[in-house]
Amino acid sequence: MMKRILKTIMPGLIAGLLTVSCADQYLVDGSTSVHGMEGKTLYLKVYENKDLKSIDSCNVTHGKFTFKGNMDSTMMANLFLGNQSLMPVVIEGGDISLKIDDVAQVVSGSPLNDSLYSFIQRKTQIDNQLAELPRKEGRMVMDGMEHEEVIRRLAIEEQILSHQGDQLVTNFIKQNYTNVLGPGVFMIMTSEYPYPVLTPQIEELIVGAPSYFLNHPYVKEYLRVANENMDKLQNQ
Repeated sequence: MMKRILKTIMPGLIAGLLTVSCADQYLVDGSTSVHGMEGKTLYLKVYENKDLKSIDSCNVTHGKFTFKGNMDSTMMANLFLGNQSLMPVVIEGGDISLKIDDVAQVVSGSPLNDSLYSFIQRKTQIDNQLAELPRKEGRMVMDGMEHEEVIRRLAIEEQILSHQGDQLVTNFIKQNYTNVLGPGVFMIMTSEYPYPVLTPQIEELIVGAPSYFLNHPYVKEYLRVANENMDKLQNQ
């Protein structure tokens, strides 16, 4: 279950910056029941200058770990174990709770993290329903339904679920255009592509998007490269 959640929601780089009051402090108290993490070093990394930069690190001791420091801005960060990306976390003022076990990973205790993980939970539910379709096909055939009818019904169900997933992501990004969650989830979404491209979903997102979103370093660079790639494809 843990691997499936990580594959769904954490394919790659996540980060962003939004200026808030200076000299705020953050505190991330984490716990884990995953035995393999004991004694290992964890890193908080953010996207900066087209790369990931570590802003803090700590060791896991008796299943506990803590990140603490000053911050000049709210940051969409990534929790790393070595080179493995584990989960996103919004670094914002206040006390943040992070929990990792073999079933799920959850961050809570601040408004943006609560919003992010509510979204992740819903997206994971849809992805799990999609992953269940092949097994559902076998059960329907064993129950005596004609295979062609099974394929027809499941194709419709897959189309509906895929549309629900896309709309969930699109609406969430639009609702968070002007904070770190919009660019952060855009990064999650686009990291699933082999290279930057413009899709109908991305085109919908950039039409009417505010300058904060369009000028975010990751979004701006992605769109620049995607437009270049689309021009190359059209000129082939």
